[in-house]
Amino acid sequence: MKEKTIFFCTECGNETPKWAGKCPACGAWNTIVERPSAPKGRSTKREEGRGGHPAPRVQRLSDVEGRDEIRFSTGMGELDRVLGGGAVTGSLVLVGGAPGIGKSTLMLQICGTLCASSKVLYVSGEESVGQLKLRAQRLKVTGDQLYILSETGLEDVLEAVRAESPDILIVDSIQTLYNPSLDTPPGSVGQVKDCTLALMDLAKHQGVTVFVIGHVNKEGNIAGPKVLEHMVDCVLYFEGDQHNTYRILRAAKNRFGATNEIGVFEMQNDGLYEVENPSRMLLSGRPEGASGTCVACVMEGARPVLAEIQALVAPSSFSAPRRTSNGFDFNRSAMLMAVLEKRGGFKLSTCDVYLNIIGGLTLDEPAADLAAILALASSYLDRSIDNDLAAIGEVGLTGELRAVNHLDQRLSEVRRLGFTKCVIPKRHSGKLVAPDGLTLIQANHIGEAIRAVLGK
Repeated sequence: MKEKTIFFCTECGNETPKWAGKCPACGAWNTIVERPSAPKGRSTKREEGRGGHPAPRVQRLSDVEGRDEIRFSTGMGELDRVLGGGAVTGSLVLVGGAPGIGKSTLMLQICGTLCASSKVLYVSGEESVGQLKLRAQRLKVTGDQLYILSETGLEDVLEAVRAESPDILIVDSIQTLYNPSLDTPPGSVGQVKDCTLALMDLAKHQGVTVFVIGHVNKEGNIAGPKVLEHMVDCVLYFEGDQHNTYRILRAAKNRFGATNEIGVFEMQNDGLYEVENPSRMLLSGRPEGASGTCVACVMEGARPVLAEIQALVAPSSFSAPRRTSNGFDFNRSAMLMAVLEKRGGFKLSTCDVYLNIIGGLTLDEPAADLAAILALASSYLDRSIDNDLAAIGEVGLTGELRAVNHLDQRLSEVRRLGFTKCVIPKRHSGKLVAPDGLTLIQANHIGEAIRAVLGK
């Protein structure tokens, strides 16, 4: 009897009944491959991954005993912040990032603290045990409870987990792990899905906290099927420029906490160091007396962060001027330029406009609108904004300034970093008390704000 086969896309994992040159789901070309519909040994290996866990039993929700989630510190406050207060016992965390960004360094560094109170197994499919030892010496990571294994076979990894019974398992990386019972090569969609599912069974049924490292593709997404991100409990992205020493860790998904927190690290020769005051880091090296720059205050989770917005407006000789935005939503920047031209009287339609956020931060909060407007106006008029001035406010399509949340907390952070003036919307909720030494410039419209700051 002929074995039944199905076709799937190696880029997105979409399954189709027949072969096609172009994937109907993601549009990629020449990515459809064939595989057996029911690979041999899949269910057997899955049961091994569960460690002989009995068949599930249906229960009433009211009969289930409630228990608080058990969190523990990873030894890095910035990582704990992004995870929502620490890692949760029995969770599956996926850490993604570009090659060389510092994912393996971060995971090995936290082992130094974790192995003091827990048994940690670090599995690497990319390095030998000798290479891991050298890297651990460079990072000054030691501990009798830290065990290392250089292996790529899923069965061998699960066997090592059963033999050692670790509290925490770190897999580096999921793209190198493979199940020999599948006919597809390591890193393929089927392999990544099957191996991740086995690790998920391990975390949920044996209470092992699992950290999995994953590489990202050229689009910036974690390599493998999108369903991989749905299977895990937390998805963390490690971002940054390899030519810059600063790295930003942000949560794209977190079942146990908020997803708008960020952690900031600095990469040095002997490892990653936490940056407890990211605002000071993002504002370091800010030019004095230059036009086209303004400071905004945005909320990253529960923490206010100050970021520098730079704008360059230059006359264009082309009929279609160029628009570029880095770290700021392109569509929102286009909207702000249209508002500035229509409501502010600035002829930006004849100019090339470049907008940039310093430090690799991505601003997606409307509270940064006013700072972007002031930076654009400053560059257009070639007049500098005072270095001790910040701006907070959302801009509407009619040019009005709208209130933002957590204004008291933002103003406290602005004053703490030495700013003496801040432009805010006149409309705000509740009674506002300005911190000592901070002068508030309140405006109803972008025209009022520009005149108050630039004198136009």
